[in-house]
Amino acid sequence: MTRSTIDHATLAQLAGAGAIDRTLVVGQTGGWSIVVRYGKSEHPLAAQRSRQVRLFKKMETLVSYLRDVGISQFDVDASDYAAEPAKRPDRADALKRAHEAAEHDRWFREQVQIGLREADDPNTVWISDEEANKEMDELLASLRSRLPGDRQ
Repeated sequence: MTRSTIDHATLAQLAGAGAIDRTLVVGQTGGWSIVVRYGKSEHPLAAQRSRQVRLFKKMETLVSYLRDVGISQFDVDASDYAAEPAKRPDRADALKRAHEAAEHDRWFREQVQIGLREADDPNTVWISDEEANKEMDELLASLRSRLPGDRQ
């Protein structure tokens, strides 16, 4: 049997024309899907954006959807239904990254505020670029002198 998906508009047209032979609600991990048979083929309902098989989390939502489309009788296969939602590790990783980014942003803003307070403090000692470069050159020369061999 063919298992290509159908969209909402096609399902509504088929239901309106009375062309659907059977509607089956199939339980799976995290919810319920709809499979309709017309002619010799069965087709699961696809989600609008993803084009993947549409999954209804609540049976009440699914029943309302089918009634709105014009389908009031259907069979239910709950043999593979599991109430817990399917795991979404990609969402967990995304949330973790979002929390890490927010923490880094908080830390960065705090560091900027510390720097601004220090810059505004009249007791802050400022040194010129030349003095900073001289101190750095002296530090580098001291470190190089500790290296074994002739690396200058």
